[in-house]
Amino acid sequence: MDLNVIVRGQRRYLALVATLGIAVIMLCADRPSSAQSIKIGKTIGGSGFHIPSYIAVEKGMLKAEGLNADFISTTAGVLVRAAIAKEIEFVPIPGGGAEAMLKGAPLAFIVGESLVSQWTIVTQPEFKQVEELKGKTMGLERPGQAAYTEAVVVLGKFFKMEPGKDYKVITFNAETDRVAALINKSIHAAILSFPHAARAQRAGLKILVKTGDYIPRLGGTFITHRDFLKEKRDVTKRFIRAMVRANDYVKANKQGTIDVIQKYFEIKEPGLADGIYNQVANAFGPEIPHDLLNELFESRTTPELGWPAGKPVPDIEQFVARDLLNEVLQEMGRKVTK
Repeated sequence: MDLNVIVRGQRRYLALVATLGIAVIMLCADRPSSAQSIKIGKTIGGSGFHIPSYIAVEKGMLKAEGLNADFISTTAGVLVRAAIAKEIEFVPIPGGGAEAMLKGAPLAFIVGESLVSQWTIVTQPEFKQVEELKGKTMGLERPGQAAYTEAVVVLGKFFKMEPGKDYKVITFNAETDRVAALINKSIHAAILSFPHAARAQRAGLKILVKTGDYIPRLGGTFITHRDFLKEKRDVTKRFIRAMVRANDYVKANKQGTIDVIQKYFEIKEPGLADGIYNQVANAFGPEIPHDLLNELFESRTTPELGWPAGKPVPDIEQFVARDLLNEVLQEMGRKVTK
């Protein structure tokens, strides 16, 4: 065979290999350099505030960012303590997180989920006004956790009713247990988030109060340890990006969101899941608005929760990784929060 032919063939082969190599590099350029395993906090029985985090896992937003995520399910208080102990990287408990930060815990808020209150006070159907709950029994979370605080602050601030004095309290870790107790008439009322309230309403119970009519609410806002924020800045950015896309997904993909709601709340009736979606469709956003953040901290610095009367609230922006969140939003072409 002619030597020139052989040489030309080798050159074409090398050129093809080089072209393929460049193509592979270009395809991989936007992908994370390595997979990272992370743990995400999840409350027992699911929460309407946390639907975007379920979306991020189920619909591949975290995978697309090179993050292999595992949910860790337990109570809100345990999740906050696990964040402080660096045992769980990302925890969606803003109320407990804010209280811990006020006590000096090295935590920071990084990205939002729900921007409206999804808590309700659900009662037996015969109750017509809140005052009728005096002397009755209410199912709450443990003191210091979000649902407990939401009920105690609303009832105390707006209806002058105190736990233990004006109504009895039974503690339930899971919302599903509160729903069961209501249906069994073991309690007269309970604090429930929208998805569980919709299920209770379908069983003949009554939504007496929507706490969002009385106090603003950040729900499901993620916190992380400041050491992780410093040492794993890129991983945190990837997590924020995934959550931004998951929040968007809820608004844009009704059926896909309903599928996730049915799975995480163990709902078989399509009509019930559809009703839940209609309640929460416009409830989510990655932003952490300063006014809602301020309301969150003010709700944790009240005499009802043991905060000394007259003691000022510190500068709350110190508790938010605002620069990092805005950096991600800006890179994604989103409006940033000043």
